[in-house]
Amino acid sequence: MKFYISTKGIKRVTISNGAGDGKGSPKTTAPSSRRFSTRTLLPATLVLGIVLPFLFVRIAFLVLESAALCNSLDCIGWRLFSGGDTSLKLRDELTRALLEAKDGDNVNDGGTESFNELVREVITSSGEDFKEFAFKTKAMLSQMEQKVQSARQQESVYWHLASHGVPKSLHCLCLKLAEEYTINAMARSRLPPPEHVSRLVDPTFHHIVLLTDNVLAASVVVTSATENSANPEKLVFHIVTDKKTYTPMHAWFATNPIKSAAVEVKGLHQYDWSEDVNAGVKEMLEINHLIHKHFSKNFKGKDLVHNGDRNRYLEALRPSSLSLLNHLRIYIPELFPDLKKVVFLDDDVVVQRDIAYFWELDLDGKVSGSVLNLRCGYSCCPGSKYVDYMNFSHPLISSKFDRDQCAWLYGMNIFDLEAWRRTNITSIYHHWLKLNLESGLALWNPGCFHQL
Repeated sequence: MKFYISTKGIKRVTISNGAGDGKGSPKTTAPSSRRFSTRTLLPATLVLGIVLPFLFVRIAFLVLESAALCNSLDCIGWRLFSGGDTSLKLRDELTRALLEAKDGDNVNDGGTESFNELVREVITSSGEDFKEFAFKTKAMLSQMEQKVQSARQQESVYWHLASHGVPKSLHCLCLKLAEEYTINAMARSRLPPPEHVSRLVDPTFHHIVLLTDNVLAASVVVTSATENSANPEKLVFHIVTDKKTYTPMHAWFATNPIKSAAVEVKGLHQYDWSEDVNAGVKEMLEINHLIHKHFSKNFKGKDLVHNGDRNRYLEALRPSSLSLLNHLRIYIPELFPDLKKVVFLDDDVVVQRDIAYFWELDLDGKVSGSVLNLRCGYSCCPGSKYVDYMNFSHPLISSKFDRDQCAWLYGMNIFDLEAWRRTNITSIYHHWLKLNLESGLALWNPGCFHQL
């Protein structure tokens, strides 16, 4: 081993194992090991001093984050070595969880009420459980869909009720007539006039019955029937209304008298019925209120796709289904105990011809004479047969009714009240109401329970 020292100063030391080149000069060789100098050592130390704290903080942050969001060491290692870009794996796991929630049953019965609540639950929950998140999201969306469907059903009910409600103008008219009744003696004059009182029970006159709380509708019926009658002096109109409408109804016909015909306006509060009749009316109203409540509850919970089903349920919920005047049709013999034959007109009827011949009809012992809803002659009545209103799959209906029998309209009828009392139709009506209630309202379709 030889040492060579340069004449220019001690700047380099060369260590060689060779003996030289044979000419007396030493052999110079390249250094075989790393060379370190003060110029490279100081920058390297500074770089390591900056990088090592950063790496320590980064690794600590990833470890803490992974421990909070991952359930396994594999997940922690994957996040540690793959950095913060986890979008691909998150997307795959979330897609898998959503598909599982779509195909499976919703195990989360109590869904969150809002999106903010869902976010709060996901943040506070421990672990990255995408399955739980997917089921919670599904439950929340299902609840929202149910609320939207319920709101749509309720909207249909409100629109239907508004279309059958009392217009503001008609309500204002009733208020003005009620005021007129209090300040105008003529509006309180007796109906009919004393000279026509005897006609009210005279069987030789033509008696027409209206059960209504609509002042203008009653006026249209009375006026049209009188103007189209060959002998209007033979007509006697019996208008029965409720207590709140009695004052405006009386004021209207008192201040707008029909000179030729006799008009009687009577309120339900003016009748003095027996205890049996009062009990029957009360029971009938209670049953119909239960029926209305049943259909209202079912309508909100049903997804009615067909317009026919929707219309039948809306028909069952119309205000007239709870109207006392509507149901008192079945008590006409009790309303007019001294009459033998009457023509019943609904308040949406406009008379265009003389109806005197109705009182000449021979009903052959039948209770009612009615108009069939015939759209194509007497050979058929599409959409208006008993099968369209009643449930013929029930043995009580199939054994008592003919499914192909044409239904009749309730807008204009001629009633033989003596035959009615003899056959006791009112008690039969009550009997079927009770049977329908006991059978779970399965005897006839919605909207037809007050038309039996």
